[in-house]
Amino acid sequence: MTSILYEHPLNERIRNYLKLEQLFVQVEECLTLEVALSHQVFFNALFAIIDTLERNDIRGDIIKDLEKLEQNLVVWSKSPDVDSSALQETLKETVALLCQLKTPSPQWMTLKDDKFLASLKQRFAIQGGSSSFDLPQLKFWLVQPAQKAQKQQAEWLHLLAHIQQALALILKFIRQRGTFETIKTNNGFFQESGEGLLLLRIKVREDAEYYPTVSGNKFRYSIRFMCPCEQTGRKYCDLAIPFDLARC
Repeated sequence: MTSILYEHPLNERIRNYLKLEQLFVQVEECLTLEVALSHQVFFNALFAIIDTLERNDIRGDIIKDLEKLEQNLVVWSKSPDVDSSALQETLKETVALLCQLKTPSPQWMTLKDDKFLASLKQRFAIQGGSSSFDLPQLKFWLVQPAQKAQKQQAEWLHLLAHIQQALALILKFIRQRGTFETIKTNNGFFQESGEGLLLLRIKVREDAEYYPTVSGNKFRYSIRFMCPCEQTGRKYCDLAIPFDLARC
């Protein structure tokens, strides 16, 4: 049966990674849509990516995680059961991304110096501030040929490509740390130690009329299932609930 996958980070580093991953999905999706209809989502997501990278030491965290991955790949390469060609390809990609990320001036920083983006970012930060009468330069940009606008969007995203690729690689190996196990609760509640965990992945049946909420940290976490409620928005679902859980 088809299921819905929920993910919950257990530390701030993974929270930032998942946030960026979702933002990259949004900007990539916008490239397949009509610019005039999708530009609001595109610019909001792009500016959120820039702000997240600027306000947090994401680059430092990614470099540390890639270095750990590189060390692990070297160790795994000595195993006789490993697919050596796939491992060497991943190791090559990891080393290349590390070289790009360790450059003194990251290429994504040039986005901050883009005068057009800077003029938009200030107004997009204001609720309703992206109206055409406040941003005639945006309206001018939107009426140019769609191919020209999409090309420029792709050029902006190319400056962030190494960040996106590094995140995808790190999250791929984090997710592979855990395998799904079926859990059955008696009252819609489950908790246990989170020692050493980075990420929870929860699968619930697509036709289920409840969803999981997670609270906790790397030491202990709890999962509580909730149901929609017209009076209060949501309510605790005190039922016997089965779900699949991967501890990563």
